[in-house]
This record gives sequence, structure tokens and C-alpha cells, in this order.
Amino acid sequence: MAATIRSATPSDISAIFALIFELAEFEKLTHLFVATEEGLHDALFGEKPSSEALVAEADGRVVGFALFFHNFSTFLGRRGLYLEDLYVQPSQRGTGLGTAMLQRLAALAVERQCGRFEWSVLDWNQPAIDFYEKMGASVMPDWRIVRITGDALEKLAAPGRIKTD
Repeated sequence: MAATIRSATPSDISAIFALIFELAEFEKLTHLFVATEEGLHDALFGEKPSSEALVAEADGRVVGFALFFHNFSTFLGRRGLYLEDLYVQPSQRGTGLGTAMLQRLAALAVERQCGRFEWSVLDWNQPAIDFYEKMGASVMPDWRIVRITGDALEKLAAPGRIKTD
């Protein structure tokens, strides 16, 4: 049976959730994994969806996913497409599924008149970096991700808790 790339449906939530956990294992980040299937369903299919997903199917089962959303570039004055995660199970790597999902996302970005299509990659994941560069992507050496979560986020959100000049 041929592999296919399609938009995710609510019936894919369990499969996507399992693949997200596989990704966390691969990246050695399961200690940060607190997502739930219910939260994923709400993000993709709730009253106000915040993201979208593609799935890759092979032999009737979901073997990969790409989760993405729109951001905005103030310099371009246009929205962009941001790929949060792309994952293909190891047994399916090298079959073209990752390339097909990136091509589909690039086509969506063009169709939606996005000014750019971007994502992040871990600095130690050289196979992914090589794959992305082969497709024409540039790894931006001058940019760093800034993130605030958990207690630090709560502290920053509380009025008067941080002194300013």
C-alpha cells in the first residue's frame, strides 16, 4: 500500500499523541512531557483551534505527523507558517514521508501567502540539519530561542512581582 499525506482528523488524535511521545523519547525530553490527548484535541479541533496537523500514513496506520500554526512577521508584514514538530517513525525514515510533509507545508505557506516557513532544530540533531539544508533551508546561526515556562512564567505574569526601572 502506498504512503499518503493528509490533514489530521479527530480520529487521529491517539496516534498523533503516541508519536509526540516517541518524539519526546527520541529527543530525551520525556521529563518535560505533560501533554494530554484532550489538550491536543482541543488545540487541533476545539472551539478555537490554535494549530493544525498533517499525518503520514503507510499500510493503513499513522507513522508520522507535522504539527504547525501561523505566526506573524512584523518585518514582512505577513503571517508565516511555523512547524512546531515533524516526526516520522524510524522504520519509515528514508521513504520520502518527511520530504512529502515539508513539501505539503511549503505549498500551504505559498497558498496562504505566508512570508516565510520556519521551524527549529536541536543543535545535536545533525541528520535533521543535513536533511533540512538539503531541502534548501538555512539554519540561522545568529538566533536563539528564548523560552519562559512554569514558575518563571507565573512569576513574570504576576503584577508587581518583578521590579522594573
